[in-house]
Amino acid sequence: MTETIENRRKRLRFRSWHRGTQEMDLLIGSFADSHLGGFDSQQLSRFEALLDVPEPVVYDWILGRTQPPTEFDHDVLRLLLDFEYKPVKR
Repeated sequence: MTETIENRRKRLRFRSWHRGTQEMDLLIGSFADSHLGGFDSQQLSRFEALLDVPEPVVYDWILGRTQPPTEFDHDVLRLLLDFEYKPVKR
């Protein structure tokens, strides 16, 4: 049975909000909430590959401490690096 694109988005959104550290949950989860709805299946694949990268590595990319390897130099990572997290006021 093939997963629908909506189920895939839901699964990836869940993974985004359950990375492990609160900082990455907020960053990646908020990014997912903002962008997954507009991603096509290839972009979802690139995003899913990012979720497989260890948190400290992605965090260093986000902070500019290290450069991502060329296989991760794509539209989805650039969107993530340009993403501005805005906390929700309660």
